[in-house]
Amino acid sequence: FAELHVPVVGLPLASSRVLPGIVLRRDFAAYCPAAGDLRAVLVTEPLRPALAAPGVEFVVESEGQYQASLCWITRRTEAVVKHLQSNNIKLLLSSVKQEEAFIYCAKLHGVSVVECLSSEEMALLCEITGASPYSPLRGNLQGEVTDSTEVSFCRPLLLGSTRCVHLGLPRLCAFEPHCLLLCGPLPAATEQHAAALHGAFTVLQQLFKAVRQ
Repeated sequence: FAELHVPVVGLPLASSRVLPGIVLRRDFAAYCPAAGDLRAVLVTEPLRPALAAPGVEFVVESEGQYQASLCWITRRTEAVVKHLQSNNIKLLLSSVKQEEAFIYCAKLHGVSVVECLSSEEMALLCEITGASPYSPLRGNLQGEVTDSTEVSFCRPLLLGSTRCVHLGLPRLCAFEPHCLLLCGPLPAATEQHAAALHGAFTVLQQLFKAVRQ
C-alpha cells in the first residue's frame, strides 16, 4: 500500500483519484518524450565506468595516460547508451545517482533517466515487471537486452509543487497496476485518510483469504 498511494497535501479530498500505472516520487534526471513501443531497464549501479574498481589503486604515470583513460570512459559510456538505444530502451530506472556525463549522453540519444529510487520502489518494479536489474558493464555490449520490460507510457506528473514520474506498466496475471492519489488540505488529514483506507484494504484482504479457504 505504501508504494501504491501518493499523499498530496494542499488539495481538497475531492481531488483524490485513481491513476493507471504507478507514480514514482522522483523527478526525471533526463526526460526525452517518446511514443510507440517503449521499453525500460532497471539498474542498481552507475553506468559510467570508473577508472578503477573499489579498493583498487589506479596509477597514472603521465598526463597522456590519464587523458587516454578519460577518452576510454567516454567511449564506453557512449557504447552503453547506444546499446540501450539499439534495443529500443527509452527509459532507465536507477536506484543510484548516475553521473552527469552519463545523463548528458542519455539525453543526446533519447533515453529518459529516473534515479535515486528507493529499495521499496525498485522491489515493487521488479515484482510487477518480472525484470531483473540490468548490468551492461559486466559483459559485452552485443545482442539483445533481455532484462527489460514493456512500458505503455512514461510522463511527468505535477502533484501540487512536487514533480513526479507517471509510469504505465504491463498487467501481471490478474494484477493491473494502479496508484491512488490521496489529497488532503493538511498533512494530518491526509495521513488519517491513508490510514483508514489501508485498514479497509487489510480487512478486505482478510475476507478474501477466508473465502478462498
